[in-house]
Amino acid sequence: MHWLATRLALLLALAIIAIGARYVITPVAATRSFGLPLPEAGTNIAWWLRLKGVRDITSGLAVLAVMTWGGPRTAGIVLLVEAIIPVGDMLLILAAKGSARSAFGIHGVTSLVMVLAAILLIMRLP
Repeated sequence: MHWLATRLALLLALAIIAIGARYVITPVAATRSFGLPLPEAGTNIAWWLRLKGVRDITSGLAVLAVMTWGGPRTAGIVLLVEAIIPVGDMLLILAAKGSARSAFGIHGVTSLVMVLAAILLIMRLP
């Protein structure tokens, strides 16, 4: 089980880095799959969307750093804390009457996978 949890944590970290990079490179296109309508058009919208990208990249790098230098239990704790992000995204999308499919199918599933990997890493099952 430990190898599964480690691989899941690595996959999650790399995926959030990739999503963050997409927000930095093509912010408007990346936003379309988030589950909320695009914000009103304006000269600074792309820059505001890129802020999310930078934070996603940092979140993924934090997991990779802890996996490399902190050990499995610490990585599990960080993943568990970071699972709040997709839960928050899901709840905000639902509250804004955005796409329930995206809320549950993307953000809800992501949080469940993060919690599962975190529990396995914290428990350090062989």
